[in-house]
This record gives sequence, structure tokens and C-alpha cells, in this order.
Amino acid sequence: MRIYLDMCCFNRPYDDQGPARIRLETEAKVLLQQKIKDAECDLVWSAALDFECSNNPYEEHRHAIQQWRTLAVLVVMADRSVVSVALKLSEHGIGHYDALHVASAMAGKADLLVTTDDRLIKKMREVGGLPVMLPGEALAFLENWYEN
Repeated sequence: MRIYLDMCCFNRPYDDQGPARIRLETEAKVLLQQKIKDAECDLVWSAALDFECSNNPYEEHRHAIQQWRTLAVLVVMADRSVVSVALKLSEHGIGHYDALHVASAMAGKADLLVTTDDRLIKKMREVGGLPVMLPGEALAFLENWYEN
């Protein structure tokens, strides 16, 4: 299974861990990353992630996140077809960076996109085309928690 984690997902461990939601999403995201390390699922990376990561003001965060690129099975470049899909997605009220992430995930044939952005999840449920989930939902999906 191929998964795409957007930048807000990669940044979740650096958020204030006080709220329970943040802590739970961080733990689920770490477990998803372990699945990538263990080759239980494949990571799709993108030029959009490269760009957003390069703009992270914290050098150690930038470096730690960028290391995940080396584990990706595919790096999707923002070519004409990706940008075209992103522009169509933005017509549905999806922000430009989010649209690039979704378009990149689609181009990389990801089975799901993992994010902590509630607005993106809501918009993508309206638009369809790619499952977009919170880290905990993605973990449950990958591990078939609710199969029975």
C-alpha cells in the first residue's frame, strides 16, 4: 500500500503535545512511519514536500523531515499534469499547497493521503478521488481494525 503524508502530518510531533488530539495524532503518525521503515507500506514523496520542508524555519525539523525522502519509493515532481490536477482541485476551495499535495499523491498512485488538516479532509470527502485521513484513521485502515 502506498501512502502520502503531507507536511502538517510530518510536523505534528513538533506541535504542542498538551492536547490529547495532538498526542494521539503524533503517536499514530510515528506508527505509520514505522510501517514505512518496516516496508509494510510505501511512502510517496513530492516536490511540494521538498518545497515546504525547505521553508521550515527550524533546521533540525527540516533535516529530520527531509530524511524521510530517502525512504520514499517515488518522488513526484510538480510537472504540468500534477499542476493541472492541482489547479482543478483548487477550484473546489482546496488551498494551493494542499492541492499540490493531493495531486502529487494521485500522480504517485498513493492509496491514501494522511494529514492533520480537518479542512482538507472535509473538502476531499466532497471532491472524492483519493481517501484523505487523519493519522489514527489511516493506521486503523492499514491495520484493518474494523474489518469485522
